Amino acid sequence: MGVNYVNTLITVADDCPVTEAVVPPRNDAKPTIAAEQYRLISEHPYGLTSEEVIFQIYADKQAIPEDERPAAREGYFSVSWACMRTSPLAKKLGWGIRSDADGRLALIGMQAEEYRRLESGANGTTVVKAMRSSKKQMAGSST
Repeated sequence: MGVNYVNTLITVADDCPVTEAVVPPRNDAKPTIAAEQYRLISEHPYGLTSEEVIFQIYADKQAIPEDERPAAREGYFSVSWACMRTSPLAKKLGWGIRSDADGRLALIGMQAEEYRRLESGANGTTVVKAMRSSKKQMAGSST
């Protein structure tokens, strides 16, 4: 099951706590998912797909040797995994995640004019929200 989006903007979550994009802090000894996603996407704008980013972070964390990665990737994606809508970049740090016609990713800060343009559906862009960090209580439900 694939997790790539095509010609899509994943907008920041409704409960995102920031008003402009924040670069995640980097700790090379124990990098966070946010820092690794930011590094990979910002170093290779429109160069990697969601699947490539997600799997590379997993494979690096698991120390899977390069020659074993193709088989490991096939096994990894044979089951359902979370997509970039769950990324802390879009949930908490104010980054829109843009995929082009080939599913390759770039980051766009929520304060950028390009973000606002794509958020309006410009150029046939599909717009989806990042997952919320907290569960929103449903109307009429009891606590």
